[in-house]
Formats: sequence, structure tokens, C-alpha cells
Amino acid sequence: MHSEVGRLGSVLLHRPGPELARLTPRNNNSLLFDGIPWVGRAQEEHDAFADTLRQRGVEVLYLTDLLTEALAVPDARAGLTEQVLSSPRLGDTLRARVAAHLSYLDPAALAGVLVAGLAHEELRLGPDRRGGLVYTMMDRHDFVIDPLPNLVFTRDSSMWIGDRAGVTSLAMPARRRETTLTDAIYRYHPRFVGTEYIYHRGLEPLEGGDVLLLAPGVLAVGVGERTTPAGAERLARQVFAVGLAHTILVVPIAQERATMHLDTVCTMVDVDAVLMYPNMASTLSAYTVIAGTDGDTPRVDGPAPFLRAAADAMDLDRLRVIPTGLDPVTAEREQWDDGNNSLALAPRVCVGYERNVETNAQLERAGIEVIPIAASELGSGRGGPRCMSCPLLRE
Repeated sequence: MHSEVGRLGSVLLHRPGPELARLTPRNNNSLLFDGIPWVGRAQEEHDAFADTLRQRGVEVLYLTDLLTEALAVPDARAGLTEQVLSSPRLGDTLRARVAAHLSYLDPAALAGVLVAGLAHEELRLGPDRRGGLVYTMMDRHDFVIDPLPNLVFTRDSSMWIGDRAGVTSLAMPARRRETTLTDAIYRYHPRFVGTEYIYHRGLEPLEGGDVLLLAPGVLAVGVGERTTPAGAERLARQVFAVGLAHTILVVPIAQERATMHLDTVCTMVDVDAVLMYPNMASTLSAYTVIAGTDGDTPRVDGPAPFLRAAADAMDLDRLRVIPTGLDPVTAEREQWDDGNNSLALAPRVCVGYERNVETNAQLERAGIEVIPIAASELGSGRGGPRCMSCPLLRE
């Protein structure tokens, strides 16, 4: 894949499930959710999102289905089980109990635990009913294995550049295990065996929501709380080394709850047009990183205004900007409701949340077809259609 707007052929989604039901007022902040979603309604909304994609000819693959199939491979099962058991908070006795519990599970049940977690009261202790000191001192509401409610945002744990997969390195502790699941799918599932990688978990922090494929050979990478400058530099070196890009625009992002990733501020809706949060459009800057020659250190220029730097790198006279909302107040409100986080299905066709009425009207006036989807509950994790989708193939 070399574009954000080429016709979408295949996409990876995760249908929200039991892991979302694990959210409570006790843990939603630590698990990075702003609210407690109504799970049944979130599932209905997600199903409608998936159906919308299928109706437009997009193949929809579900992460949990792929994970279940990958876990039929012994090496995948062993690796993911070992990763869970390596947590230093378990202690030796509880680790042995968890290992025994997981060993009884078939691939589907094991996939369920890896996604939804394992609650204190769900652990099979055996005849002696002893879990050791760690288990005994845990609160009954605690989790032996934490759930992954943010897994619905499949964009963050992986991305594709060209024909290579990038398994990212998530910065927040509550989300790091997500990448182990994605990595196992790409390594062991029959559909992906042999896939070459452009990025690996464990490298410098980099999240997929911060990476935009602006044009063939041109990437933009947001840096802030989630993706670090070191992560952006590492990605630049990786793609330069294999000729997948010649220019990287590194974009500093002010860290606010509604602007955590670059794709919460700016997404592409046409080959020369972006949907952009107007309160930041004039202030966003970029450092231009250009591939060196014969393995030399990449050259860094700037900073310069992002829109100018992007147009120059994309060989455009200018980059058309479609603003969120109609005025500063509606722009701020619809920015919070993921108005900028659109998913392009093709040039001039995108999916957006129906609640962002003013933003969708702006897009339609600019000649962009908007396919609206409901999100009264899906939006509670602060992510839109782009966040909830990892494109695997675009024309």
C-alpha cells in the first residue's frame, strides 16, 4: 500500500466483545477509556460499520478469527502463552496456576482469554484451591490477565507500507500486549506466513494512528506522547533502506486528549485533499526527512508549515484543506467526536460518524461522498472509522 485513498480492498477489524464488558468505573481510566460503553449497542454499531464496508466491496477480516486460527499453530500458542506468563506481577505460584489454566483451553477459548483477559474469580485453581500469596492478596475485582478493550482500534497495533507489515511499538502499558496478538497473526496465520516486516514491536515507540501514507514515497508521522521522535527516525531509516519512501514528514502534535495521534487531526479524503482540524491547520509544522545516498544519515530540514511541506513532498501546488465544523466552537466539538478521523474507501469517498453533521456537510460541499455510520457507543474510546480499521490492501 502506498496511499491513504486508493480503493480499499481488504481491512482488519476487531468486533468489540467481552473485553469491553470488563470496563468499570474502577478501571476505565487505566484502560484508556473515557466512559463505560453499552456493549450490545457498540457491537450493533460496529456490525453496521463492517456491513457498510462489505457493501462497498471491501473484504472484512476479524482479528479474533485470525487469532484463533493462528493459535492452532503450536509455536504461536507457545509464544503468546509465554508472553502472558512472563508478567513479573504474577509470582511463581500464580504463574504456574495460570499456565495450567491456559493449557486446557482450545484455540478459540485461548483467543478469548488473550483478548478479554482473565478475572480473579475465573482462574481454575485445582483441587487444593491455593493460588499463592499474589492471588490471595488480589482484590476479587482484579484481573490476573488484563483485558484489551482498545483492541477495537486495530490501526494502532499495525500498519502496512507497500507489501510489508509494520507491527508497532505501543507506548501505553495498557496496550502493549495488543501488538503480540497482531504479530502472531502476521507470523503464523496461513494467509500471512512469509510476510516481510517494515517495523517490529520492541523498537522505539511508534503507533499506527500517527502514520499517514500521503502519496507514493511520501509518509507523514506524528510525534508526541505516543510516537516519539526516535520512533519516527527508526521508521524513516527502515523505509528508506528498502526503497518504500523517499520523504518522511515528521509532525509534532500538541498532546491533548482529542489530538493524541496525527489521524485525529488530519486524514486524507482525496489524492490532493485532507480533512483537518482548523484550530491547528495554520500552526502545524513538519520536519522533512529525506533519504541519504548510499546509506548516509538521512537529511533533516525544517521545520516548515505542514501544509506547505506536504504539498511540496507530494509534488502538488497546494493541498486542499476541508475544515472540521463551521466555526471554532463546532470544530472543537466535532474534533472531540472524531470528526477528523475519517476512513477513505476510495478517492472522494469516506466513512465518518453521522453525529458530526457540520463536518460531513463540509465534505459534501467539497465533492466528497460521506458514508455516515452511528457511533453513540463506539466513540466512547475516542476513536473514529480510521482508528477502527487497519487496511491490508488498497489498489
